[in-house]
Amino acid sequence: MVEATKMMEEETKLHIGISEEESMQQLRSKATELLLREEWKDSIEAYSNFITLCKKQIFHTHLHSDNQLQKLRKSLCLAFSNRAEARSRLREFQSALEDCDSALEIDGTHLKTLICKGKILLNLNVYSMALDCFRLALLDPQANGNSENLNGYVEKCKKLDFLSRTGALDLSDWVSNGFRGKCPELAEFVGSCVQIKRSEISGRGLFATKNIDAGTLVLVTKAIAMERSILGGKDLSEEAQLVMWKNFIDKVSDFIRKCHRTGNLISKLSSGEDEEMLEVPDIALFKPETGENKNKKSSDSENEKVDMGKLLSILDVNSLTEDAVSANVLGNKSNDFYGVGLWLLPSFINHSCCPNSRRLHVGDYLILHASKDIKAGEEITFAYFDPLSPLHKRKEMSMTWGIQCRCKRCKFESEMLSKQEMKEIEIGIERGMDVGGAVYKLEEEMKRWKVRGKEKGYVRASFWAAYSEVYRSDRCMKRWGRRIPAMEAVVYSIIEVMGGDERLLKIVMEEMKKNGGGLVEMEKALKLARDVYGKVVKKQAMRALLELCVATND
Repeated sequence: MVEATKMMEEETKLHIGISEEESMQQLRSKATELLLREEWKDSIEAYSNFITLCKKQIFHTHLHSDNQLQKLRKSLCLAFSNRAEARSRLREFQSALEDCDSALEIDGTHLKTLICKGKILLNLNVYSMALDCFRLALLDPQANGNSENLNGYVEKCKKLDFLSRTGALDLSDWVSNGFRGKCPELAEFVGSCVQIKRSEISGRGLFATKNIDAGTLVLVTKAIAMERSILGGKDLSEEAQLVMWKNFIDKVSDFIRKCHRTGNLISKLSSGEDEEMLEVPDIALFKPETGENKNKKSSDSENEKVDMGKLLSILDVNSLTEDAVSANVLGNKSNDFYGVGLWLLPSFINHSCCPNSRRLHVGDYLILHASKDIKAGEEITFAYFDPLSPLHKRKEMSMTWGIQCRCKRCKFESEMLSKQEMKEIEIGIERGMDVGGAVYKLEEEMKRWKVRGKEKGYVRASFWAAYSEVYRSDRCMKRWGRRIPAMEAVVYSIIEVMGGDERLLKIVMEEMKKNGGGLVEMEKALKLARDVYGKVVKKQAMRALLELCVATND
């Protein structure tokens, strides 16, 4: 009887082993074929089935010899690695990382998994951890055939890790070559000179923790999602804008489903309600080396539903466009693209009609720099709408943005514009009054009211359209040139209150070319250019940007 039972057990082991081994072999072949055909979703499903079956086999260890068990564990490791590859191709980075970690628990030096994990961490801007993976992979004897490629990744990680720690960004070669070729590789960077605090302007804001010189890099960050449309020399139609907005929302919600950490950070952004009740997050959460949230599995976040109502409100409040007055897009020479995106840390930056920062857009990256000197403790701001426009237009734009600007400039101008003489000047300009006469009258009234210093810069900024028209007109300058302030004096009084602006730089360059300016004038222009573009290029490349500035239309 005992002997018969043993024989039945042996037959059962053999039957189970053969049937399940055949199933596993078929699944593995199918999954591999799907992976090679780049059918990522189907390959993930096939590998998931294989992994389940393989785990079941390993669980019944008493049915296998040590050799068979070792083969099963090796197969499981490779399956996790291949599923990680497929998931990473779908940008499901969090779940892909979990698969890599599962594979490395089985074999801590598995070459393919180390390379896969390194690439994923590189995509997540976790440069030092990615570097560790590639360095460990290089130690594998099997890496000899792939060592050149791996060494390339090691050098790339070193470079990006250095940029991420120092912010030593240099776009000189790319700019000097006329933006030909691919955009340079950038690394996310958050300067040690900033923190998030409660703001007197609105809700939370970004503040300087120490003095920041004009042109200094403050942060570099990649968009969570972007959507672009080709303009083709025309404004986007309402239908095209709706399609673009829908695609953008879909991209953001898809990213949230795939990455819990990103969803958690987006949830910390303002939705336009209860601003004072929102928590002030630690800025460390937004730094690149923070890495992925390890406390929550990807399966949990994938099953979570995105609160679309809240997300729409957050995107409505925080999305930025590339063509804003406070921004310059590098590499889009024909200005034929219109882009909208969501950048996390810049979403905490409030508006001011006297901004102290500007941004550059390079690919999907936003580069923020100081556009004038910023003192420790001062809030970092940029203009949501045109600061070189009259008060009534800025108020209209404030309503569109759903904000109420209470900056010193707006308060001062509200008092100034209540004067009858100022109302007459404004009405006169709107009705086609001689702009030279309007500027002369404005300057005379400021003398009479003893408007000095920054306040004079406020008024001139609001009437910049009139000033620039006068300075660009030979007829006006012939009549009024000796009776109004020199262009340079007006420009620099505006720069003092609202920092660098490309339109101010442009008129300075036009004047310099017209009058054949020398080294002193060029040095002044280069200094102003650093306020506009930041310290991201060397002097020769900055000259190329100056030429580009002159060539562009206002």
